[in-house]
Amino acid sequence: MHKLPDVLNQRKNDLAYLMAIEMGKPLKQGLAEVEKCAAVCNYYADNAEGFLKEQLIETDASKSYVTFQPVGVVLAVMPWNFPFWQVFRFLAPALAAGNCGVLKHASNVPGCALIIEEMVKAAGFPPQVFQTLLVGSSEVEAIIADPHIKAVTLTGSNAAGSKVAQKAGELIKKTVMELGGSDAYVILADADLEPAAEACVNSRLINGGQSCIAAKRFIVVKSAEKEFTRLFLQKMQAKKMGDPLEEGVDIGPQARTDLRDELHRQVEKSIAKGAKLLLGGKVPAGEGAYYPPTILTKVKKGMPAFDEEMFGPVAAIISARDEA
Repeated sequence: MHKLPDVLNQRKNDLAYLMAIEMGKPLKQGLAEVEKCAAVCNYYADNAEGFLKEQLIETDASKSYVTFQPVGVVLAVMPWNFPFWQVFRFLAPALAAGNCGVLKHASNVPGCALIIEEMVKAAGFPPQVFQTLLVGSSEVEAIIADPHIKAVTLTGSNAAGSKVAQKAGELIKKTVMELGGSDAYVILADADLEPAAEACVNSRLINGGQSCIAAKRFIVVKSAEKEFTRLFLQKMQAKKMGDPLEEGVDIGPQARTDLRDELHRQVEKSIAKGAKLLLGGKVPAGEGAYYPPTILTKVKKGMPAFDEEMFGPVAAIISARDEA
């Protein structure tokens, strides 16, 4: 596990390039992701022994303790948006605790999926400790049902999570899941609006807006709304969209054209229901699944921008009468 960060760091430029061409992540963000993966490997290499140490418990018995033992083979169903981090976040603690891992990665990042297996082997892990399966989503239920699989983890949509949980529950297998959401960022009347707007823009546009934990809905108290919106617009306009392989690019293309088109449908439907388009909202001409930084104001319940997760660089500004 201590050797794995060395393998990651030796290849980090190639790994960042691979992310850029497979799912559109700008190079500087890809490099940061690889460094984060190296850090999590070191963290569990340093701390696993302490985490797994038996914990003595005071009881009437002569000796009582909690012990931590491997469950066996863990299946990971992982997303494309952070194609290395999401895998290493599971891989490092699972392997450090003595388990084996099987990866079913998103179908649009096969290169990332294969090179992770290659790097685990290059670090010195036995060949069968971690394996990548190049299979489609339709195969997942059968893999969960395999008697060798003892647990499953998924990061993805609520719909995918529901299917995985249903199958795992039927077979009484452990699950850990991270699903989608539409995170709210609340701006109150006494907020320092300059850094607040900066934080909001960075959170909304990280990874092209394709992050489970990105701020998506910006709920602003009426008294601060005008100035916050001005600053937010100014900072969104300053972000550069373009080829993720070019220096200085903040936003690359969306991961797939179908996902970009679905995002645009949500924007148009919100506008049709009364939202105001302040910035962006138009599909650029030319190749690539690009979608510009977009701001919608006057967003209310009943609009996709309020009710649904917008998995792309679209910000919904929602006005609140007061703090209550």
